[in-house]
Amino acid sequence: MADTPSEPPPITVVLPDGQEVTGRLHERQQTPDGWLFRVSVPAWQNTAERTVEAAWYTVWVQAPAHVKRVAGAAYDDVPTAYLKSPPSRSVREVLGPRRPTGWVLQKLDAPGPDRGVLHAPDCDEAPEGAPVLELERALDAAEKAGVRLCSLCGAAQELEPLLSGFDRGFDPDN
Repeated sequence: MADTPSEPPPITVVLPDGQEVTGRLHERQQTPDGWLFRVSVPAWQNTAERTVEAAWYTVWVQAPAHVKRVAGAAYDDVPTAYLKSPPSRSVREVLGPRRPTGWVLQKLDAPGPDRGVLHAPDCDEAPEGAPVLELERALDAAEKAGVRLCSLCGAAQELEPLLSGFDRGFDPDN
């Protein structure tokens, strides 16, 4: 016996006039300009028998402008298509040379709330000779009070989404 597919998770769809309707999220697709979500919202349709019946209207909408999370809904199983890089250029051509892996914790002994700063190993502000931390240890350090992420070397841009739970296509403030 085949497994019955699970029902798509609920999502709040923001209509063009600002009304909000609870619909269903079927899939997500990343585009060069952001994310599109394929959603269904409840509607009505006329039948051949000249009656009206409930139906679902399915459409692609821009996220996060036209969707909001539903508290408690899980979106991990929603099919998600990520933007692929153009085949004509290699990853190294686009990204440039690879920086050293890992993270370095600069301990601050100055008075005040700042206790440390996490840097990429090749950051000009990183302390020389400090041990290089793997990702999990760097995230553990970043979660401690008084530790901040360096914005000069990209540590903040790379680690912040991992600390806050990367929400694909959702506004992190919602």
